[in-house]
Amino acid sequence: MKVVKKLKIIVLLFLVTACTGVPEGLSPVSNFSLQRYSGTWFEIARLDHSFERGLVDVTAEYQVNEDGSVRVLNRGFNVEDNTWSQAEGVAYFVDDPETGHLKVSFFRPFYASYVVLSLDDDYQYSVVTGFNRDYLWLLSRTPIITAQERQRFEAFAVQAGFDLSELIWVEQERALKPL
Repeated sequence: MKVVKKLKIIVLLFLVTACTGVPEGLSPVSNFSLQRYSGTWFEIARLDHSFERGLVDVTAEYQVNEDGSVRVLNRGFNVEDNTWSQAEGVAYFVDDPETGHLKVSFFRPFYASYVVLSLDDDYQYSVVTGFNRDYLWLLSRTPIITAQERQRFEAFAVQAGFDLSELIWVEQERALKPL
């Protein structure tokens, strides 16, 4: 009986930590600055997934807490329901604070990877993934990007092994309006 209990605990720990990894062959950015990354980001593009399905005008706000954790506030507009929805979570660095690899939780004790794969020098554009290549986001400090940035993102994503066939370009008409 003790062996079965230990196996269950090991499997549970594996499942909880498996979602906080980095996709094979990819690396998070180094020389990451949470202070510079903090603030509001507009979701420009994403791979389709159930927890954001139907949302437009999506933003993510990151704020450093006193204990070094990160307050995460995601919000988006559901066109079908004609309502705003938001989710608040917390994130922690997986390794060191200069590596763009965090684990984020909206439902504790479950965490998911937040891996910053690419970040421009001015912290205006960020490419983020999860623990595998099923998750991909292009974030920007502005709700509209140039055609050149769009092409740069697509080329980067394809070269990194992402399938862009289900990529959604997110409408950003209401994002700057208050809730």
